[in-house]
Amino acid sequence: MFPEYKLVQKCLRQIEDDLGWGASSEWHNDMFVELSEQIQRSTQVLLSPTTLKRVWGRVNYQSAPSITTLNTLAQFAGFHNWRDFKNATTVKKPSWFSQKVNPNLGIIMLGASIMTLVFISLYSLKGSKNNMDAIDISKIGFTSRPITSGLPNSVVFDLELNGIQSDSIHIQQYWDPTKTIKLRLGQKQATGQYYFPGYFRAKLLVDGTVLKQHDLFIKTEGWLGTLDYNPIPKYVPEDSIRQGALSFSQSILEEITSNEQPFSTTFHRVNDFTPVSGDNFTLTTSIRNIYREKWAVCQNALIIILGTKSTLIVPFSIPGCVSEIGVMMSDVYISGKEHDLSGLGVDLSVTRDFKIEVRNKRLRVFLEDEQLFTGEYNESIGTIAGIRYRFLGAGEVSYTKLTDLSGNAVAIEDDFE
Repeated sequence: MFPEYKLVQKCLRQIEDDLGWGASSEWHNDMFVELSEQIQRSTQVLLSPTTLKRVWGRVNYQSAPSITTLNTLAQFAGFHNWRDFKNATTVKKPSWFSQKVNPNLGIIMLGASIMTLVFISLYSLKGSKNNMDAIDISKIGFTSRPITSGLPNSVVFDLELNGIQSDSIHIQQYWDPTKTIKLRLGQKQATGQYYFPGYFRAKLLVDGTVLKQHDLFIKTEGWLGTLDYNPIPKYVPEDSIRQGALSFSQSILEEITSNEQPFSTTFHRVNDFTPVSGDNFTLTTSIRNIYREKWAVCQNALIIILGTKSTLIVPFSIPGCVSEIGVMMSDVYISGKEHDLSGLGVDLSVTRDFKIEVRNKRLRVFLEDEQLFTGEYNESIGTIAGIRYRFLGAGEVSYTKLTDLSGNAVAIEDDFE
């Protein structure tokens, strides 16, 4: 344990209580991805899912968290920084008894845990096996349908729970555990709420086991702008952002400027496109940042490619802020804290022309003809389901074209005229 271990654990417990997602020991990978996105929206700092797993002890890692990580977690927990959290928190010093017992506590607890687990496992395996064996999966029904088009959107889940006798039946709405729905025996329908577009995977779980799952597509009608208030964004329809470029009106810009806290805005397009593989495509696009004052001085911008299985996130900032950015390539995360991402340090005060190319899971990013970044990943992101442009403050998109590598399949081409 590092010196501030107990303080870190207290901060993590406060975050867990605020989230209301249940025990962190039960969190799966998608929940850490969602937490990473929530932290970024709240603090404008990207802590990768891998970093979060390390802090929460889900990945074996011996070093103490960096001060940047601690500051970000403290801010997400409602404090100004890590020092502020420490000053507001009291951690009891270990007593003489605990100092004597703690060195042997691991051995004591290990023995007790093994005996407890043996009894619990034998009982649970017997009960669970009998319960699960009695379920005929072919007679279980689990489908869904959005109530409307556009956003926000409610989804109706239709259910047939024949043969299920458990008191632990839930719908997991893919990555968002706050929308986990508890079901009662014999329930025929349930509903869930969605505030952002995306490609999700809904799961029917009984006693923690996935019985059935299916994909759920929440689409946009053309382009959609959002002011990313938490937890409910403000929506700006296409006819109000399409004005020779994707851009917000003067009144919206004044609203953004008046906000005292770091604030992101996003342009989304999520829909059924001409099928293009997320592992073999080209995106050419022109963007600029149009609000660079106060907390938006770093000109942070993200281009996000949504796949049916995973996501690519390509960040930009001014050169002096590249330490705070990170590239996410499906299962691989490259942090500016640990790698030289200076190539992605670009002045976006003027319109810049970028090309993002992925060939056989190898990502390359270009500014005009200059290569800024290259990296590889392992797990496919699937077929492209959408694209997002996210700016700290506000930005503008004047051109976008998304095609397969041959150039024959064009998913999106728009100059917004």
